[in-house]
Amino acid sequence: MSADRRRFLVSCSALALAPALALAQQNPQREALLREVTRGAALRIGRVLVDTPTLADNGHSVPLRIAVDSPMTAADHVRRITILAERNPRPVVASYALGPYSGRGEIVTRIRVADIQDIIAVAELSDGSFWMGSAHVIVTELACLEG
Repeated sequence: MSADRRRFLVSCSALALAPALALAQQNPQREALLREVTRGAALRIGRVLVDTPTLADNGHSVPLRIAVDSPMTAADHVRRITILAERNPRPVVASYALGPYSGRGEIVTRIRVADIQDIIAVAELSDGSFWMGSAHVIVTELACLEG
């Protein structure tokens, strides 16, 4: 691979991760929530794909797929996937325990979304590292209203 192509690919990767880095740093409440989930450990951006429609007609049942890049072997696997929606009354939406026999580091579900917000997934791997991914969701009919 040429040096110019390598620089171009690195630049593209940096641009792709910039919104996620800003996401983790812009909100003190979000930072506190992420610290609680990771128990204060370092949180890295990447390896976690959050796949959901950008526009959801109904916040009561928003489809969500989370996939973690992991070989799922005994030595290297996903231990836990935690789903966060910080504008929901209860921001920790779900937490799934996985292991090497899960086959894939993937969760497919539906969640309730209270407002237009970012859905965040945090994956804890067997080596103790934490990885994060996110997706922005716009809902036209809100769910989880307090009141």
